[in-house]
Amino acid sequence: MPKPELSKNRSSLRHKVRYALQHPGWIRPFLHRAARDTWLRLRHRDHVAYYRAVMACDTARSPELAVGSSSQARWLALGAMQFDYLIEHGLKPHDRMLEIGCGNLRAGWRFIDYLEPGHYYGIDISPDILVEAQRTLVRHGLQDRLAHLALVENLTLGFLPSRWFTVVHAHSVFSHSPLQVIDECLANVGRVLAPGGFFDFTFDRTEGSEHHVLREDFYYRTETLISLAERHGLTARFMDDWEQRPHGQSKIRVMHVATPR
Repeated sequence: MPKPELSKNRSSLRHKVRYALQHPGWIRPFLHRAARDTWLRLRHRDHVAYYRAVMACDTARSPELAVGSSSQARWLALGAMQFDYLIEHGLKPHDRMLEIGCGNLRAGWRFIDYLEPGHYYGIDISPDILVEAQRTLVRHGLQDRLAHLALVENLTLGFLPSRWFTVVHAHSVFSHSPLQVIDECLANVGRVLAPGGFFDFTFDRTEGSEHHVLREDFYYRTETLISLAERHGLTARFMDDWEQRPHGQSKIRVMHVATPR
């Protein structure tokens, strides 16, 4: 039987009314966000273009909030959580890492500092947040680590080398992506993933009906994403140990078939 918190349909009117009654301070920000998203949706029919506009708006208000952190302290804590998890799972300085949706380097600056120079590649669809990523590099004095930061139009990864990255990482990317964007990424990530490497991504999990809220927050069943990876010749498994950490999302690890790690 699904856990109650994982069975909620946050897009339903019933859930919204109940939540509003319990959290009246939520109403005004939600209405503001709904109006903004309606305007942006009318201007940008393509989801990536739409979300790029969302990031521009959010980054102008606060780079930390734009990547889902309510404060600088939370920004640091979430970055440390991602870094510590990969260290526990065998990340080594010689690994070559691709971070999809690197944002303003919430976790990225730690990876850049740890990995050998030139071994970190960060990509993002938002030019505004990448400018903030450059500022993070300067703030932490990491210029000599030769990090690569690139603006991308989509997640086809076509400009990146084949079979190169031993670790691919995407935190809070698929939680903001419709299924066709996730499918595009999974269709192409296998090409850039080195033999024996892995791709970790987080997502908002539901055990009820799959849904979205304002086309910004998407909730998927685990089996949907695992099946999608398998359709592209990859193997995937749910990472139970990630859920022991104080973060609201779940994690799946994708690899080439017969490359356990």
